[in-house]
Amino acid sequence: MQPVHDAGFLQPQSETKKTAHPNYLKWTILTLIAAVNGYATVLMYAQGETAFALLTVFLTALAVFIFGSNKTYAHRYIYPGIAGMVIFIIFPLVYTVGLAFTNYSAANQLTLERAQSVLMSRTYQSGAAYGFDLYNTANGYRVVVKDGDQLLQTGTLDLANLPTEPITLVDSTSFDGKKAPIKEIVQNRTELSKLLLIMPDGEEIRMSGLRKFAAEGPLYTMQSDGETLYNNREQTYFKPNHEIGYYQQIDAEGQFVGKPVSPGFVVNVGWDNFHRVLTDDGIKEPFVGIFIWTVVFAFLAVALTLAVGMVLACIVQWEPLKGAGVYRVLLILPYAVPSFISILIFRGLFNQSFGEINMMLEAMFGIQPNWFSDPLMAKIMIVMVNTWLGFPYMMILCMGLLKSIPEDLYEASAIDGAGPIQNFFHITLPMLVKPLTPLLIASFAFNFNNFVMIMLLTNGGPNMLNTSEPAGYTDILVSYTYRIAFEGGGGQDFGLAGAIATLIFLMVSGMALLNLKFTKLSQD
Repeated sequence: MQPVHDAGFLQPQSETKKTAHPNYLKWTILTLIAAVNGYATVLMYAQGETAFALLTVFLTALAVFIFGSNKTYAHRYIYPGIAGMVIFIIFPLVYTVGLAFTNYSAANQLTLERAQSVLMSRTYQSGAAYGFDLYNTANGYRVVVKDGDQLLQTGTLDLANLPTEPITLVDSTSFDGKKAPIKEIVQNRTELSKLLLIMPDGEEIRMSGLRKFAAEGPLYTMQSDGETLYNNREQTYFKPNHEIGYYQQIDAEGQFVGKPVSPGFVVNVGWDNFHRVLTDDGIKEPFVGIFIWTVVFAFLAVALTLAVGMVLACIVQWEPLKGAGVYRVLLILPYAVPSFISILIFRGLFNQSFGEINMMLEAMFGIQPNWFSDPLMAKIMIVMVNTWLGFPYMMILCMGLLKSIPEDLYEASAIDGAGPIQNFFHITLPMLVKPLTPLLIASFAFNFNNFVMIMLLTNGGPNMLNTSEPAGYTDILVSYTYRIAFEGGGGQDFGLAGAIATLIFLMVSGMALLNLKFTKLSQD
């Protein structure tokens, strides 16, 4: 009797043989990707971009872990989603929160080492200045320097291929060539500025203007401690002030005196930016007002678009209405046109002097509202335009949900003698609001950060007076943050903008949690 071999027993052995050999192609690709990203990480770190270097290391390590291990290989399909979430959501959020604790701005965006390098590259005129002329000869150019009545000249120079070593000037009473006009000196200024000339007494001079060479020396000299700079012209000492992120002069006792020296560098300022938002009246007062207006605007945007959209949906779904299909198309058109085009059109329609809306109001009622200069009228204009742009979306949603309401409810209501208005408030509205609640929450969050509407229509104006940072009566929190970051009068203050953005995130998160809690309770 022949022994029976169990196929199930042999199968694991074949699988073991199959998986015993590593996938050389897969590991080759992973190694190449890791090597390239590792090199990019080193470059980013060398440039001071530590955050982006850490992001690259994290995503590369995660990719190698998921694609390299047999246990996690099944998760390879979700890696693009995880990477996208990290790159576009988590990283910007963490980076913004990190900026909120720094003084990062247009004036403070370098590292301490970079700021030192910039300062040490500066020079000053440390000696006498000498006039010069440039002569164009048959074989090239010749520089002639005037030291009083004495004329000193270089040999013939090829400005496109200048020597790297210093050039010694020689005394001369005659020289050939044609004197070059000032226009030709301007054209060759870059090349001429590379020349280092040596006077007969050994003094080194460089080009310091279109008509002169002068002795130049480094303005700052690094001291032995590696951070103190000595100002050679003023004979003073400067040290980095890590509280404000600038180099600043120190006195004999080591105390900071005088004005700081630009450029500044990035330092950690702790809670100072948040403290400014809460204590600086020039920031706190507009911030509170803008926050209240943002909440009101988002609420009105949701309420009005829902009301208009729901009523119109009920009307166009009314069976006796003739031409309902045409009305549907016409009412959806505002949603079909790109919003930025519609907003710019409305900006022209509401023009205070030449807009069609004011012309019509003046002809009918004799009034010309100041839509862009009066704070109240500007807010009313924004609400009206936003309602016009948003109601088609709500109408489409309600049209679909109306189809799901059983007709039996309306028939039973008709038997009880209820009219259309009673049906709307007792049947239609309750049946629509419940499934619409998640979408209403999303719409509230969208309008809470409706940056395009504010910036294109009013640019946040009219502007508030006596504020520390630019702020307007129609600004919402996101546009206020943008203006601080990119339009700040004292320099683009990204740190303060990051602090306000962090507060916005916390407030929106809190409201979202409350909405979700309310939704859960209403469903229960």
